Amino acid sequence: MSRIGRKPVNIPAGVTVSVDGSVVTVKGPQGTLKQKIHPGITVQVEGTQVHVGRPNDENESKALHGTTRSLINNMVIGVTKGFQKELQVNGVGYRAQKQGKNLVMNLGFSHQVTIPEVDGITIECPTANKIVVHGADKQQVGQFASEIREKRPPEPYKGKGIKYSYEHIRRKEGKAGKTAKK
Repeated sequence: MSRIGRKPVNIPAGVTVSVDGSVVTVKGPQGTLKQKIHPGITVQVEGTQVHVGRPNDENESKALHGTTRSLINNMVIGVTKGFQKELQVNGVGYRAQKQGKNLVMNLGFSHQVTIPEVDGITIECPTANKIVVHGADKQQVGQFASEIREKRPPEPYKGKGIKYSYEHIRRKEGKAGKTAKK
């Protein structure tokens, strides 16, 4: 049996989990999240725990069992604590700032790059070279951070661009100069 799938999901105080057919809804202080689950997977709320079951031991059922449990766990964490991704802007003259609900970045282009906030996502710029993306939905936070990063991905020669705070950029050596022949 799946080690992850058979582990129950604990429901903290202030969070409600409801199952309506094949839709699991989790409500908490950070908001409400919904997830459609595979019809073969069973989800039961028993007291302060959520149990996920599967119909048989086929490979597809095994995979869906653990995945469904992880999705529900991430929803519970999202509505209680939330998720965040930190990005760093590196480069001379590169900077980011928040203007109203928009993220405005100078990234070495002839124009400024503007990205509007999406519902369920908040953007912070504590410093000119740091961007923090917050939200309750883990997938949505990761996707939005990825969209910001792809505006100017880091390059390997000088390390300029937008990178995740935990990301390490493998640096390359530039062109080697010719050696003089005698």
